[in-house]
Amino acid sequence: MTMLYRIRLPDHASFEDWRPLARQCFLAGLHPHEVEWCTTSEDATLFDLATTLPPAQTGRISPVLRNTCLALLKSMLRHASKDRFALAYRILCRAQQEPALASITVDPDIAQALRMDHQVRRDAHKMKAFVRFRECGADTENTRRNFLAWFEPDHYILSTVASFFTKRFADMDWVILTPKGSIAWNGERCALSHKPCEKASVDDQIDALWQTYYVSIFNPARIKTKAMRSEMPRKYWKNLPETQLIPQMLADAEKRVAEMAAQQPKAPPKFHTSLQKRSHNDTPPQTG
Repeated sequence: MTMLYRIRLPDHASFEDWRPLARQCFLAGLHPHEVEWCTTSEDATLFDLATTLPPAQTGRISPVLRNTCLALLKSMLRHASKDRFALAYRILCRAQQEPALASITVDPDIAQALRMDHQVRRDAHKMKAFVRFRECGADTENTRRNFLAWFEPDHYILSTVASFFTKRFADMDWVILTPKGSIAWNGERCALSHKPCEKASVDDQIDALWQTYYVSIFNPARIKTKAMRSEMPRKYWKNLPETQLIPQMLADAEKRVAEMAAQQPKAPPKFHTSLQKRSHNDTPPQTG
């Protein structure tokens, strides 16, 4: 009877956490169906599985992956799916006999991994776009301004976006809180924590600035609600100050477009006629 093994990883476990365990399983000759990958927050199954992995088989060499496959696994393992570790190990094992596996986009395993990769990258993009900092006072020691932000990512992307925020907002101290952890920057060091956070209520004058800016760039004649919701899904609205204005702006859009159409065109500046006349006089005569 084949022995089955259970491996538990933290919910936030990344490629770096999974890699040594996957390598140990591979060197022990364990097939994907012999390993149950799960997270610490999951309930144990009814089966009593071994948790101590067997030793490496004599003569078995470490697994090798092409760069494309390696990059895919690193990205997809930031996904929140409980199945990501098992999928990654299955791809790892298959890639030893199928080196170009990661380039076969119609393969079911690769197609699933690519969907997860896309969702992770989209989540990171949305976080960069929709984080809104609120000022919460200055540090009395060095007078640096302190800011706080709240975001609700779908996946474990904090380590992915941390460098973006430290470079973009290097001149202020800030903390980004999320249900999946936090990122903090003090001007010198970026601290990443995986401890879940609760939303803090902070309001400042920046909210009013966001709303003023959003109203000023809103063009009712070019509004496309489907495209808008695609770029800014409703789930982000509750944490964005400007989205409080969207329902009313959409309701007023038709009226504003009608008002714009009814306006008479303004006469050109007085110097416009002179410029046109000068341009006409400067045109060289045409010869036959």
